[in-house]
Amino acid sequence: MTGLSCVRGQESAGFVTSNGASTPTYTVHKGMGLVSTAFPPEAALKLRHGNLGICHTRYSTTGNSELQNCQPFVVDTLHGKIAVAHNGELVNAQALRKKVMRHGVGLSTSSDSELITQLLALTPPMEGLDNPDWVARIKNLMTETPTSYSLLMMFKDVIYAVRDPYGNRPLCIGRVVPVSKLHSSGSEEGDTEGWVVSSESCSFQSIGARYYREVLPGEIVQISKHGIKSLSIVPRPEGDLPAFCIFEYVYFARPDSIFEGQMVYTVRQRCGRQLAIEAPTNADVVSTVPESATPAALGYAQQLGLPYIEVLCKNRYVGRTFIQPNTRLRQLGVAKKFGALTDNFAGKRVVIIDDSIVRGNTISPIIKLLKEAGATEVHIRVASPPIKFPCYMGINIPTKEELIANKPEFQDIAGYIGADSVQYLTVEGLLLAVQGGIGSKDKDEMISNKSISRVGHCTACLTGKYPVELEW
Repeated sequence: MTGLSCVRGQESAGFVTSNGASTPTYTVHKGMGLVSTAFPPEAALKLRHGNLGICHTRYSTTGNSELQNCQPFVVDTLHGKIAVAHNGELVNAQALRKKVMRHGVGLSTSSDSELITQLLALTPPMEGLDNPDWVARIKNLMTETPTSYSLLMMFKDVIYAVRDPYGNRPLCIGRVVPVSKLHSSGSEEGDTEGWVVSSESCSFQSIGARYYREVLPGEIVQISKHGIKSLSIVPRPEGDLPAFCIFEYVYFARPDSIFEGQMVYTVRQRCGRQLAIEAPTNADVVSTVPESATPAALGYAQQLGLPYIEVLCKNRYVGRTFIQPNTRLRQLGVAKKFGALTDNFAGKRVVIIDDSIVRGNTISPIIKLLKEAGATEVHIRVASPPIKFPCYMGINIPTKEELIANKPEFQDIAGYIGADSVQYLTVEGLLLAVQGGIGSKDKDEMISNKSISRVGHCTACLTGKYPVELEW
């Protein structure tokens, strides 16, 4: 079984399985809501009908939040059905939609994931009538659109795992191993019982798999009953550098995931240490907005020698507010998301570490809650720079007007949100924290190398410098 994006969305979910025959039978199920809602027990039984498949959980950036946009997409081609699951957002989707329609292909959804599926279904020049060249088709897709996508394509008994040449969205491979070998350091490739692919490695352990490696930027990997095989790596234009989304480290990814050979938790902790160097605070205790900012808060506290305590109790039955599809749902989520642990901070100066302030809907009511519960001062330190620009590559930051950093109130952001002071990590500090552990053997090593290159990560939402030219 192979899955894509199985831990990253909460709007809809779907799966497609295949029995792997020369004329395969595909079993499809899709539903709205969380996996637990979209996949009732009777739907999960359908998974028995195949020995390979792809699944997807949706977090919408383009296309409406409705069932017709739910993935994976399945289409008929000249050579049989293909199924495609996609994570990301195409920077030239509108131009591609027109191009596909000029070929006489109708599109039934507003999702650019369907667009990818139809582009893969088109027969490229020089392809034989009876022998589909899927590598050529995938390369043609990469020629048509440079970023942003990680995707899986299933055809008969083969799955292709693909990452765009800039590596903007994550994709990694895991090995299914015997339970007795799951935590063993001596597990060999010969113990492999199957292969899985996911946006994040944190999903592997729960299904009895171990992290194997990342799919490289531009790489096409074939997965079959014979194992995995790297078929090709499509290069970027000369001089262009990788552009892995830095917001994955800041907020989006789960802390136990591994990107670029380092755990997200460790990177966030380094962000907290760097933040303490750049923006120290006169405070009695350090705390956090749980849970994604917890590692940064621990790093901040360690760097300054201050105690770390919990001041907020999170209602674990409320989903993540940032990825709710509209502002009203995000605000309602905040209102019922936290309770104050008054005994831990009454009469004390508190510095709260947050991972980011995007729209400003969350932090203001939290500050009010803490002050009403007895905090004498509440200082805010943000373990990422101000987000000033929209993301057009798979993160739901659609307009400049929504971003607090672009509003007049940002000139007195502390007064606007009710804090005693507010300071952010710099872009340079964030890059030091992220890149300081790539290739480092000692993951606990303090940040000291000031000459680390700024290349290799997309910081467009912070700087406005997009890795490719945007087409509208």
